[in-house]
Amino acid sequence: MGILVIGSFMMDLVVRTPRAPQDGETIIGHNFSTFPGGKGANQAVAAARLGGSVTMAGKVGTDEYGKKALLTLEEEQIDIQNILIDDENATGIGFITLEESGNNRIVVVPGANLAYSVSELDKIKSLIKNSKIMVLQLEMSLEMIEQAVSYAASFDVPVILNPAPAQKLEDSLLRKIAYLTPNESEAELLTGIKITSIEDAEAAGKHLLEKGVKNVIITLAEKGSLIVTESGTTHVPGYTVNLVDSVAAGDSFNGALAVGISQGKPLDEVVRFANAVGALTVTKQGAIPSLPYQTEVEEFMKQNKEYV
Repeated sequence: MGILVIGSFMMDLVVRTPRAPQDGETIIGHNFSTFPGGKGANQAVAAARLGGSVTMAGKVGTDEYGKKALLTLEEEQIDIQNILIDDENATGIGFITLEESGNNRIVVVPGANLAYSVSELDKIKSLIKNSKIMVLQLEMSLEMIEQAVSYAASFDVPVILNPAPAQKLEDSLLRKIAYLTPNESEAELLTGIKITSIEDAEAAGKHLLEKGVKNVIITLAEKGSLIVTESGTTHVPGYTVNLVDSVAAGDSFNGALAVGISQGKPLDEVVRFANAVGALTVTKQGAIPSLPYQTEVEEFMKQNKEYV
């Protein structure tokens, strides 16, 4: 099989507002919308829309949000046979304040995502073993994530770990990761190196290599991405676009990365493609609704051959 995403499902509750309120302040928002999302679901859909063969594992509640999540994934031709339904915990929720600038602030209530256990993971060991690549994020139980990574390592299945939401990770976990994809703030938390330049990002990437990560890809927003490996460092510039909503930009990047790596393409070529996917994602509102299809990305890259 192809890409296995073990990850989270969220219903994103989005308020558009001129700016985020300060402490104790009430402001009037422009509008309110709901969008299916969650880092795992976003990455799975992104990969599927880019031509990947995707299976997803995780957990949703019995509520309407859970039903909507399953329906959305099924419509995207994602294998949902290994998604469990929890009758005790609600489907995860993401509360998003989206500013006019396109920047956002997010509060996540994981719900059923955190209830996906190691014992439930054990039942899909054969699925992990037969995957080309496995994709993980940090909106689920860290104990379960560590076990999933250990299984993948024992089967020589490469792992993409998107370390978001940001948290400290043990070296014992990092040394089993084939591709680590932090943004600037996540890389700073993992390394203690404040990133204000590409040189800082390179230093952080090398620090993560020393911890045992095989390939580090640090996303740098409009500046593109930095690939740091034992063989060297490559800066892959980004694209200039009109920022509408930055939600799911990193998720679409990771989905694109999984597709390219599973197809055996060179890493710099894969990251260039993933940069284009992320750029297109921020030009539309919402998480899953903003994720581009392969034909859109190919046309975008043809029209934008010059990098920033």
